[in-house]
Amino acid sequence: MLSGSKNSLTIQQDAQGPPLRGPKSSDMNGQRNRNCQAFPCIPGEHVLEEAARVRKIVRSRDGQGSILGTLYCTNLRVAFVPEPAPGDTVGAPRCSTCLHSEHDVALPCIGRLVAVNSFTKAKVLTASSTLKFIPEELVLYCRDFRVLRFGFRDSSLEYQAFQVTLAIVQAQESSSRSAGMWYDGTAIRNMENAWPSTEESSPPPTLLFESPCDWEKELRRLGAAGWRVSPVNERFDMATSLPKYLWVPSRLLDNELKRAFGHFNARRIPRLCWHHPGGSDLLRAAGFHADSDPEREDVRSVEALMLAGHAQCVIVETAADLPSPAEIQLSYLKLRALCLPDSSVADEKWLSALEGTRWLDHIRACVRKASEVAALLVERSRSIILQESDDRDLNCLLASLVQILSDPHARTQSGFQSLLQKEWVVAGHPFLQRLNLLRDNDREESPVFLLFLDCVWQLLQQFPASFEFTETYLVALHDSSYIPFFSTFLFNCQWERDRRNQHRASNQIYAPVNGWREPLPLEILQKGGRLVKETGGPYLPTIWDWALRYTTQQRAQFRNPAYARGSSSVPNGNSAPLGGDKLEAALSGNGAVYLFVKGGLSPQTHLFPWKNGSLSRKGWRWAQSLESLSEQDRSLRSKPSGCPLQTEGLLLPASVGPLIQLWRRCYLRGSQEVQRGLFASTLTELAEELDLLRERLGH
Repeated sequence: MLSGSKNSLTIQQDAQGPPLRGPKSSDMNGQRNRNCQAFPCIPGEHVLEEAARVRKIVRSRDGQGSILGTLYCTNLRVAFVPEPAPGDTVGAPRCSTCLHSEHDVALPCIGRLVAVNSFTKAKVLTASSTLKFIPEELVLYCRDFRVLRFGFRDSSLEYQAFQVTLAIVQAQESSSRSAGMWYDGTAIRNMENAWPSTEESSPPPTLLFESPCDWEKELRRLGAAGWRVSPVNERFDMATSLPKYLWVPSRLLDNELKRAFGHFNARRIPRLCWHHPGGSDLLRAAGFHADSDPEREDVRSVEALMLAGHAQCVIVETAADLPSPAEIQLSYLKLRALCLPDSSVADEKWLSALEGTRWLDHIRACVRKASEVAALLVERSRSIILQESDDRDLNCLLASLVQILSDPHARTQSGFQSLLQKEWVVAGHPFLQRLNLLRDNDREESPVFLLFLDCVWQLLQQFPASFEFTETYLVALHDSSYIPFFSTFLFNCQWERDRRNQHRASNQIYAPVNGWREPLPLEILQKGGRLVKETGGPYLPTIWDWALRYTTQQRAQFRNPAYARGSSSVPNGNSAPLGGDKLEAALSGNGAVYLFVKGGLSPQTHLFPWKNGSLSRKGWRWAQSLESLSEQDRSLRSKPSGCPLQTEGLLLPASVGPLIQLWRRCYLRGSQEVQRGLFASTLTELAEELDLLRERLGH
């Protein structure tokens, strides 16, 4: 509510609903109704306050400027709608999308709200703040590194400035208290009815891996003849954090498969991620359960899963060389504090402060380890298992990077999106906890997914012609992770996502072979890249429906004009081993199990490492082995880190020193010196980007 004198505003929590209107509501309500009709609300959204003739402050290479428009505060977001440009048709919408990515920010994405006046110190606003001056400028520090500035310089905007400021603060507080509104469907229902239809040619569909047909289609593409799609977890009674369907060895029956679940943490058994045409298989799994008994008869099911028909199995300890989620979070907080425009670090100490965040070190470690695993896949036919304690964080990152390096299909836009669905979304990465979108658990927050996107950007810089998508696409994906209007990053696992989709829990039928199965009309179908679902009930679209947020012209900037489609073949297995002769000799045994830790291979006498005393039953970190790669072998392995190499279909990126750079376009967007939007707005900027791309391709 609004209290105090004309120059004092006390922001108090109002549990009854939207803030009180005030004495001028008669004339302003009419204006508000007209503006609400012009503002494209999504279903379940309503305008709380608006302020007309507000100027959004923007900065470019030519200096500071502004855009005149109307600032809206709704129950879901803060949105700015620019005034029609000269020559526009009266009443015509400025954009064909319902969500204007450049001018909108979802309430959970607002990190700080600051009121500015030229005669006093800036004030950070919270639900209990007391504002003792008239705001001349409102600054929104967003969690995606954007900084939005809105000016109220016109003296006639004093009342509107107070009202819209109050509404934003209270709406942000209400969104954090009513976290369930974002995914219970009470605030957003049947959103697909509000989205504009597109007439242009649709991109290749993204596999969502919600139905067995998606898993079968991808398995056929990989040519993995010895594997099948198992519905053993179709009802999530084996493991709630795993997807419904799993890729398992064909000769392993589901009854045998069920015996292996109890041997792994959270019952996350080994399953196939990717099949190399040369014969190797990449798997991922959680760590061995501390109470697992290696003497039990059902251990044979575990052996069948891990060996997967191969004579050799290499277990890669994922966390041995990579930062923990807690370390990633600490580094990210330091990076954010350094890159925001109010950083107190002096210019001459900025680069040393950047290294002090260790963010670039974490990227180097991820890229280096992914290159090592990709090299192991190429060398010979074997099973390689990525093993992490809970299999939900670093395994998602490493498995995805390895496939991007090894499979050109993962470097196309549709292939990349399908990869994220398979290795992150349905694989059970806890997006809701790690991104902390609803601000309900700071202890679990860790931007593992954003670290992965930075790693992909590094690969894009080193191999600009090998990716179908651009930096603009990666920035858009980065920003989309903080938008709660889509289901992709709003849940922790597929089980949790399905529980929210109430209409999918009915009308199951039973098949004698595969057990309980949903009838075909309720399956998620792909139609021109758009989701088709049974109408009725709450529904949130996926983030891959880019037309909901970006215009045709903007989406065109997602496509890389320098993409070389000729390099679309995958490695054929005939490449020379990257590990040297001694590594090949070390892996020449039959039925052998090896541990790959810190660049070294350690032969094991038993499948379960604790049987020979090298692994504590209550821990999962192996002691560093004395048997590792020779110095000559290490030298051969260090070559891919020294300079970027590219064999047929395989990328070997550099990971040393200055070759890993800061993602300036993403992290420095809020800086006044380098501030720019997601898209190049002028032909001059497009020409500059094209010149930069030509320069990189020339090296």
